[in-house]
Amino acid sequence: MAHSPRESGPLAPRGSTAPRLRASWQRSERYGVPGDEVTPVFSGSVDTESLLYDCGNEVLEGLHATLANEPISLMLTDAEGLVLSRMCGDMGITRSLDRVHLAPGFYFAESNAGTNGLGLALADRVPSLVRAGEHYCTSLRGYTCAAVPVLEPISGALAGSVNLTTWSEQSSELLLALAQTAAGHTSALMLARASGRQSRPAPRGEVYRMYADRLDPPRLSATWQHAVSEASAAMRWGRTVLVTGEPGTGKTALAALARRELHSRERLLNARAPAPEDVQTWLTVWEPELGKDDTCVIVAGIDALPAWAASELAARFAALRERGSAASFVLTAASAEVPAALLPLVDTVVEAPSLRFRPDDVLPLAHHFAHQSRGRAVAFTPSAARALCAYDWPENVKQLRRVVQAAAARSETIDRRHLPAEIFTNAGHRLNRLQALERDEIVRCLAQPGATVVAAAEELGMGRATLYRKMAQYGIDQRRFRS
Repeated sequence: MAHSPRESGPLAPRGSTAPRLRASWQRSERYGVPGDEVTPVFSGSVDTESLLYDCGNEVLEGLHATLANEPISLMLTDAEGLVLSRMCGDMGITRSLDRVHLAPGFYFAESNAGTNGLGLALADRVPSLVRAGEHYCTSLRGYTCAAVPVLEPISGALAGSVNLTTWSEQSSELLLALAQTAAGHTSALMLARASGRQSRPAPRGEVYRMYADRLDPPRLSATWQHAVSEASAAMRWGRTVLVTGEPGTGKTALAALARRELHSRERLLNARAPAPEDVQTWLTVWEPELGKDDTCVIVAGIDALPAWAASELAARFAALRERGSAASFVLTAASAEVPAALLPLVDTVVEAPSLRFRPDDVLPLAHHFAHQSRGRAVAFTPSAARALCAYDWPENVKQLRRVVQAAAARSETIDRRHLPAEIFTNAGHRLNRLQALERDEIVRCLAQPGATVVAAAEELGMGRATLYRKMAQYGIDQRRFRS
């Protein structure tokens, strides 16, 4: 007779994955997942128009063709564990998976189905293999599941997972390797179809680094100063602060400036979340810095941490709070939707405002970054300044820094011709490689001194009406080229 995990406790997992599996079983119990029967949530709709669905299905169809005679089910899920598609040529395993609801339209995250391959891969964001009795729910112990996260190739965000499931008695040696290959090909195909841009490298990150600029930061707008003051006031009362905001807004900088207002001589360490496989080393190396006198650790990107790591971090922070040292660390994340284990520790959430909402900060920051790059003051022509201020900076301060430093490397007086084509456009959509080349050539012609649309059309070898149409297509505003 099947028994409940609550009655017998988790089976002792084997090998180096044991801590992850134990943590997953503990989370499953906290979620209240039944130990004997899987009852996942059913969704009435599946997004079949997404890039993930399109590319993932194409990759899995190719793999399925080579495994047609094998008792292996291939599945694609989204980031929430919703099964988007399933392919299998073995009717026996297909009917069996239907009975446990491992089918399109059902959510199979840990919170829905307990410890399982795809749920663990999504929670910890690393390839995961869950065999037979390692499943939390007894009705899943007849299977072995290998799952690998699929990452958005440009942003690096979690898009979903590829999951391969077979009978528990089948050999699983190659199962995880096949899933890794399929996930990698899916991400590569998404990149090729999205924009032709290079994939964002996986975060490796320093274990930690001292946070200090070579120059004092410029005085910025009231919007920015209000956020800094809000964070500093919360820290003054000993509250744990979470700084949120879009990528590149300067969340760590805001946290550091807020600490500087309180403790001008304090040592600040920035511990950025690394790749999931490096998290254990990351924790081991910098964790002793927590709670030291005159030291504050800014733990950046906690929303990217695997679930088990978030739990370990929460335990360390809780111990600090018990000793009255809660103010010795600050957290940052893209949003307030942080891992559940860390959420109870957050007292105050402060949002770092996006650069498009504080246009008055563009030029002060541009001068600051240019000075950093060359070691002395750099001038901007009126046309370059206008172009910088008119752009909406979708990648925020990080993008501004990159653009200005590249321009400052070319000249001590930055003109519009030193700026990249992206600054003169607001296309509103990603461009493929050919479109980007065409846009850049149009901008190059329009940015020349004294250039007109007529002259640019002639140089480009196209009619004036065609050029106007192309300018509208790429969001190129002629006014930005006026001297």
